[in-house]
Amino acid sequence: MKKFTRTIVAASLLAGLSFSAFADFKAGFVNTDRVFREANAAKAAQTKLEQEFSKREKELITLRDGLKRSSDAFERDAPTMSESQRIAKQRDLVDQDREFQRKSREFQEDLGNRKNEELARVLDQANKVVQQVAEAEQYDVILQEAVYVNPKHDITDKVIKALNAAK
Repeated sequence: MKKFTRTIVAASLLAGLSFSAFADFKAGFVNTDRVFREANAAKAAQTKLEQEFSKREKELITLRDGLKRSSDAFERDAPTMSESQRIAKQRDLVDQDREFQRKSREFQEDLGNRKNEELARVLDQANKVVQQVAEAEQYDVILQEAVYVNPKHDITDKVIKALNAAK
């Protein structure tokens, strides 16, 4: 019985010590999706990408529209064409479509790569700001992904304001 009492007292003491160690623990959360949507640096990166890729996008749209017109004309004129004309036009349309698909793929890859570069740059800036906020306000940990976060721990607004002020 004496041993049991000592065990209960020791467990209670440890629980009390553990609780007091976590009483000073300060955690925060940053919603990176909001940072990417709302921060001026992210908006500037999006504008930069749109300007950089708008010419190629317009070229792709023109190419697609031309292919559509050619395809519609072929369907309309095919019954009156000779067999050799029809085969030649089909090959031409297939080549045009293949070229359009290739350029479209290259465009998507280039845009994706540039977007990743710009987002990485913004994320790097945001992480520096998060670290500054964490140090200034003495946070023990800042999380960027969580299933649930109590709004009182969300410091996203502070990070966005500090990020916007930094630029």
